[in-house]
Amino acid sequence: MGDYVNVAEIFGENVFNDAVMQARLPKKVYKKLKDVIDEGRELDLETADVVAHEMKEWAIEKGATHYTHWFQPLTGVTAEKHDSFITAPMENGKVLMSFSGKELIKGEPDASSFPSGGLRATFEARGYTAWDCTSPAFVRQDAAGATLCIPTAFCSYTGEALDQKTPLLRSMEAINEQSLRLLRLFGNTTSKKVTPSVGPEQEYFIVDREKYLQRKDLIFTGRTLFGAMPPKGQEMDDHYFGAIRERIASFMKDVNVELWKLGVTAKTQHNEVAPAQHELAPIYGEANVAVDHNQLVMETLKKVAGRHGLQCLLHEKPFAGVNGSGKHNNWSITTDDGINLLEPGKTPHENIQFLLVLTCVLKAVYIHADLLRESAADVGNDHRLGANEAPPAILSVYLGEQLQDVLTQLISTGEATHSLTGQRLETGVRTLPDFMKDATDRNRTSPFAFTGNKFEFRMVGSQDSIAQPNVVLNTIVAEAFSEACDVLEKADDFNLAVHDLIKEYATKYQDIVFNGDGYSDEWVAEAKRRGLPNIKSMVDAIPALNAEKAVALFEKFKVFTRAELDSRVEIEYETYAKEINIEAKAMIDIATKQIIPSVIKYTTVLAESITAVKNACGAVVSTQETILREVSSLLADTKRALDQLIEVTGKAGSMGEGREQAVYYRDVVKTAMDELRTPVDQLEMLVDKAMWPMPSYGDLIFEV
Repeated sequence: MGDYVNVAEIFGENVFNDAVMQARLPKKVYKKLKDVIDEGRELDLETADVVAHEMKEWAIEKGATHYTHWFQPLTGVTAEKHDSFITAPMENGKVLMSFSGKELIKGEPDASSFPSGGLRATFEARGYTAWDCTSPAFVRQDAAGATLCIPTAFCSYTGEALDQKTPLLRSMEAINEQSLRLLRLFGNTTSKKVTPSVGPEQEYFIVDREKYLQRKDLIFTGRTLFGAMPPKGQEMDDHYFGAIRERIASFMKDVNVELWKLGVTAKTQHNEVAPAQHELAPIYGEANVAVDHNQLVMETLKKVAGRHGLQCLLHEKPFAGVNGSGKHNNWSITTDDGINLLEPGKTPHENIQFLLVLTCVLKAVYIHADLLRESAADVGNDHRLGANEAPPAILSVYLGEQLQDVLTQLISTGEATHSLTGQRLETGVRTLPDFMKDATDRNRTSPFAFTGNKFEFRMVGSQDSIAQPNVVLNTIVAEAFSEACDVLEKADDFNLAVHDLIKEYATKYQDIVFNGDGYSDEWVAEAKRRGLPNIKSMVDAIPALNAEKAVALFEKFKVFTRAELDSRVEIEYETYAKEINIEAKAMIDIATKQIIPSVIKYTTVLAESITAVKNACGAVVSTQETILREVSSLLADTKRALDQLIEVTGKAGSMGEGREQAVYYRDVVKTAMDELRTPVDQLEMLVDKAMWPMPSYGDLIFEV
């Protein structure tokens, strides 16, 4: 049955959370720190010294020997440099263990070694990490022992953001300020802070590690570059929500325990649509903490999988022809006294504040659809978006029947007089209770769906940080709130003005609303008629990031400077080119060293068997000869495609970095990669399995 786990006892035991601070810090110090966290004040060094000392003592009690400033550079993963608490040997031969406020507040990693998009020259090395005290420190326990991890922001010597955290914190300040302006207009004088809340649903694949280590493509790129579909895929829908297999259940249990100790509210787990695919979802948290926690979730999934002889795959599309993985980013905005601005109530047609918030969101998504699409752009997502398994690459908003009806009333008459309500659902079985169904269904094909009291942004890739999507959401909605407040604060008659503004926004931005099948060809044509952008690739999404519209938006709310946006554009083009280059070189390596030699070996054995039969009895062996000719023809096709891929990849390497190179990788190199894969996948279906050099899709996704 395994060890008994009392969640209530272990939850947050490795987190320097509010309860720990309140118990260990002097009252005055605790109050100062809370003021810093709640009101954004600056932490003085004297207070920081006391906090650092108690944090160190607490961490040492947990077995920690080192501390690290844990940050999120623009690499897509977290970074850390470990320092021990040892400061100096004492005269008696003992060693002094200390941790100062200065060490807590500021660190200094090498900024030139992380992506900076030209913000830092190679010889300019200094960068700073700064403690984000709104995200609690934690002790991580692994093979390295116990380490005190301090969540931090990361910036250059000249102050530019080089990470995911800094812009996120800036965007949270922007939406807080503009949300409070809006609330004050509606007479709310008690709420002091508005915070975006986020709940990211994490999808992932689990495969056997021994088989994974036999696939160089998975090792180098995170996805299979070759692979024929097995006889059975996900056609029978028997994996989704199915019984969790013992080996996976044991892994999930250990993941949960690790996350609970770190204060991550891992709540929901289940099998996903594809074989070997699963999902883990937490309870909502403040945006910056949710971003940190999602990074911990991904790291923990990979770490714990290794302990179980498994491998966690976070790539958006590890298996061609099989559903890929995403990350649904559930977003809402909530006051410090518990008011969710996206809560429609039972009669949303009467909830004027909600209707203004809702139509502001519609405006934000309509105006900045390209920017929101860019926030979910990565190389792996190009394989997934629009593949009838994930949202289309066209941004639209799903409202459902109830809110769509309210919106239609506003557009047609200028006011809404009623709201559709849920009906009683009769089960038809006397022993089962009838129950009230929701007034609105869900829509799994929508990229941005309203789901009761939040919006679910479904485009985000499974291996991506959720920081960038939330930076964009926070900032575009802050802009919409700001522009609404600019109008309403000048109005002589607030009630009349707010009704007029709601109708104006509902009418002007209604084209962003779509409640139908996002997978249909009809929607693609309709979206084009509406003028909605259909951005199919990362390369085409990137320019939105530093377009004049985006620069004006981000500079207005002090989230990004133009230089920071330009640097991120450069980094993204470079990232795209590098990832495709690695994939191309991996294909060349695998085809040259594994696949072609294996096929030659098979044809040799087949040819020898044909000759042996003919020499022995003179029999006709037409079937074997047909197979030999077919395999030999495909082998020739493979060699030609391989030579072409080698040639075009070599040309790409001599090009200068930037958009032109990224476009070349997408249009030329990626095409050559597809042309190499085609004959290889056909060969896999013909060559003796014992001679094929790597585990098949069936081996990987069904034998876990």
